[in-house]
Amino acid sequence: MKFKVIFILFCCSFKSFSQEKDLNYYIEKAQKNSPLLFDLKNQMHSNSLDSLLLSTSYKPQISANANAYLAPLMDSIGYDSSITNNHVLSALVGIKKNIIPKSIVNSQANTYKLIHDALKLTKKIAVKDLNKAITSQYIIASGTSEQINYNQKIEQLLKNEALILKKLTQNSVYKQTDYLIFTSTVKQQELTVLQFKQQYQSDLALLNYISGEIDTSSVSLKKPVINLKTISNSEKSIFFKQFEVDSLKFQNQNKLIDYAYKPQFSLFADAGYLSSFLKTPHKNFGMSIGAGLSIPIYDGGQRSLNHQKIAVYLATNTAYKTNFSKQYKQQLLMLYQKVKQTSKIEKQLQSQLIVVEALIEANKKLLVTGDAQITEYAIAVGNLIALNNAISQNTINKLQLINEINYWNLND
Repeated sequence: MKFKVIFILFCCSFKSFSQEKDLNYYIEKAQKNSPLLFDLKNQMHSNSLDSLLLSTSYKPQISANANAYLAPLMDSIGYDSSITNNHVLSALVGIKKNIIPKSIVNSQANTYKLIHDALKLTKKIAVKDLNKAITSQYIIASGTSEQINYNQKIEQLLKNEALILKKLTQNSVYKQTDYLIFTSTVKQQELTVLQFKQQYQSDLALLNYISGEIDTSSVSLKKPVINLKTISNSEKSIFFKQFEVDSLKFQNQNKLIDYAYKPQFSLFADAGYLSSFLKTPHKNFGMSIGAGLSIPIYDGGQRSLNHQKIAVYLATNTAYKTNFSKQYKQQLLMLYQKVKQTSKIEKQLQSQLIVVEALIEANKKLLVTGDAQITEYAIAVGNLIALNNAISQNTINKLQLINEINYWNLND
C-alpha cells in the first residue's frame, strides 16, 4: 500500500514537472501552426517552379502537327484551286528555337531571384512579428505567474500571523476589532490571489491562441531570459533590406524594357509529309528549315514612358527609405530612453521595499509582544503588496521594451 502511494505521488510530481514550458516551446508551436508562414513557403516553392518553367522555354520546342484540308469544286464553282490546291494533307514534326542573348536570359532569371528574395524577406519579417507577439504575451503570462507566487507567500504569511493574533485576542492582549481588521486584510489578500489566478488562466489562454494551440490545461511557465541586443550597423537591419530589394527590382525592370527592343532571332525546321495530291503524292515526304528576325522600329514612345514610370517608382522607394530611416532611429532612441527610466524606477522601488520590509519585520516582533498597532500593520502589509506588484509590473514593462528593441535590432 505504501509503495502504491509513493508511486502515485511520483507520477503526480512527474506530470506536474512535465507541464512546465518555456518561451521556445510556444515560439516553435506558433511557427509550426502559422498559416501565413506556410503560405509564404508555398509561394517561394511556386516561384522556383516558375523559374524552371522560364528556363525550359529557352530550350528547343518540338511539336507534331497533322492537318487534312479539302476544298471541293462543284460545277466549277468553289475556291480557286491554284490557292487551295483542292486538298492538302500534312503530317509534320516541327522544331523551333528562339536565339536569346545571355544578358536577356540573366535578367529574366534575375526577376524570379528578386521575387524569391522578396518572399524570403517577407517570411523573415513574418517570423519576427510572430516571435515578438509570442514573446510579449509570454512576458505578460509569466509576470502574472510570478505575482501569483509572491501573493500566495504573503497570503500564507498573513494567515500565520492571524493565528498568532487570534490566540493573543483570546488572551485579551488585542481587541476583537483588531483581529477583525487583520482578518479583513487576510480575506482581501485571498481575493487578490484568486484574481491573479483567473488573470493567469486568461493570459495563458491567449498565449495558446496566438500559438495556434488548443490547450486548456494549467501549466507553469519558466521565467523568460530576454537580454538586450544591438546591431552594429542599422543599415544592415532586415527592415532596410526590403528597400534594397525593391530598388533592384526596378533596376531589373529597366533592363527588361531595353531588352524588349532588341532584335529577336529564331530558327525553325520541320520534317514529315506534305502533299496536295496533284502530283506524285507518294514522293511528298521532305523537310524545311528557316530563320526569323524581328526588329522593333517604332512604338509611339512607349519605351521612354516606361523608363519614366520606373524612375518615379525608384524616387518613391528612396523617399520611403529616407523617412523610415529617420523613424527607425527615433523609435530606438525612445525605447532606449524608456529602458533607462524603468531601471531608475526599479532602483527607487527597491529602496522603498527595503523600508517597508523592515517595517513589516518590526511589526511581526511587536505583534508577539502585544505592542503592534494592527491598523498600521495592515497598512504596512498593503504597502508591501503594492510595492511588489509595482516591481513586478515594472519588470514586465522593461522586458516588453527589450523585446521591442530586439525586434528592430536583430535579423533573427
